[in-house]
Amino acid sequence: MELLEVLSPVLGARCTLIGGASGALVVDPGVGVAPRVRELLAARGWTVCAVLLTHGHLDHTWDAGVLSDELDVPVLVHPGDRYRLADPFGTLGIDPALLGLDPSTYRAPGRVLGLDDEVVAGLLELGSGWVEPWHAPGHTEGSTVYLVHVDDGPPVVLSGDVLFAGTIGRTDLPGGDEGAMARTLTQLAQRLDPGSPVHPGHGPRTQMARELATNGYLRRS
Repeated sequence: MELLEVLSPVLGARCTLIGGASGALVVDPGVGVAPRVRELLAARGWTVCAVLLTHGHLDHTWDAGVLSDELDVPVLVHPGDRYRLADPFGTLGIDPALLGLDPSTYRAPGRVLGLDDEVVAGLLELGSGWVEPWHAPGHTEGSTVYLVHVDDGPPVVLSGDVLFAGTIGRTDLPGGDEGAMARTLTQLAQRLDPGSPVHPGHGPRTQMARELATNGYLRRS
C-alpha cells in the first residue's frame, strides 16, 4: 500500500491518496486538487472505494463532490460534521473573500454518507492494510483522525486539523470546543504509538514521539 499527497493552493490543505492493487481511498480533497488526483489515480491504475473527510471545513472538502460523482463513490464524513457540507461558508465562520473563493463556484458534495460502523465495514480495508477512523472532536464536532495500518509497523496518522507539528487546531471557530479538544489530545497521547508518523491537514509532517516531547498542548494533556 502506498500513500501519495497533493497540496491544495488554498491554505496548503493536504489531500492524501491511500492505495494499492486492491483499491484506493482519497482523504480530504480540497480546493483545486481534483485534476492532480485524477492524474495520480490513472498513473497508478487505482480504483477508488471512497472519499474520506477528516472534518467538514471547505478547505478539506471542496473537490469531494466532483470526485464522488466522477468516480461513483461515497463521501464519508462523521455525522457531526455532515451539516457543514451544505453550507461550507456559513459553518466555517470566515469571510470567503479572505480565502480568495467565490461562494457561487462551490459545488455541494455528491453521495454523502455518515462515517459509522455499518458504512465503514468493508470499505476501508485495502489488501494488506486498512484505515481506522477515530472520532476526535474539538476543532469541529465531527473531526476524525485516520490511522493507516500498513504491514507490522506503527500506523501513519492522518490528523486533519486536530494535531499539527508543534501545535493543534483552532477551537474558536463555529463548532470548536476547547474541552473536547483537551479530551481528544489526552486520548491521542495515551493511545497512539510514539513511532507513528503524523501527516497533518496543513504544514510539515511530524512524528508522534516528537510531538509528545515538544508539543506543549500534548504535554499538558
